[in-house]
Amino acid sequence: MNTEALMIKPLHDFDPDDLHRLGGGYTSPSRYRVSKEETQARTVITLELEPLDKPYVRQWPYSAEDMLDYARVVREQGLSYGAYEGGRMVGIAIAEARRWNRTLWVWEVHVDPECRGRGLGRRLLDTLAEKGRAAGLRVMVCETQNTNVPAVTFYRRAGFALEAIDLSYYADEDVIARGEIALFMKRPLSSRASR
Repeated sequence: MNTEALMIKPLHDFDPDDLHRLGGGYTSPSRYRVSKEETQARTVITLELEPLDKPYVRQWPYSAEDMLDYARVVREQGLSYGAYEGGRMVGIAIAEARRWNRTLWVWEVHVDPECRGRGLGRRLLDTLAEKGRAAGLRVMVCETQNTNVPAVTFYRRAGFALEAIDLSYYADEDVIARGEIALFMKRPLSSRASR
C-alpha cells in the first residue's frame, strides 16, 4: 500500500457491500477467560488470556436493520470516515456522538486484510479523535468481545484501555453459548477526560 496515495475522508454515505467486505468477522488464536466472584463485601471480575486449542472464528451477520442504522448515523452525524486507495475503500470507521455524556461511540472499524499492519486503522481512529475533540467530546468508546483478542490488542495500541465488562450485554442465545462477553474500551480525547 502506498500511504501517499491513501486518502481518509468523511463518509457521506456508504455501500453496505464495502462493510461486508471489510468487516466480515475475525479469527482469534486466544480469548480472555472471564470469571466473577461476588460476596456482600466485594465483587471481582477477572480476565485471563488463554490460548485456544483451535482458533475462534466469528462471522458477523449484519442485518438490513444494522445497515439502516449505520446509514442514518453516517448521514446525520458526519463523524464517520472511509480510507480510500485508488478510489477503492480499504478502511471504514463508523462513529456516533452521544451528546448527553460527550462520548464518541465507535461502532465499526475495519481495514482490508491486504492493508492491515500498516497503521491504517490507527489513522482512522486518530481522525475520529481529532473530529471528536473538535466537536467537544471527551472520550471515544468501543465495544468488542473477550473472544476477539486481535481487536483488544489493536485498540490498546491505539490508546484505548479496558474500562468495563458487561456479562449479559449480548441477548442472542447462540452468542451466550459461545461464551462471548462484551468488553468496553475507552480512549480519552482530552487531558481532562482521563481524570
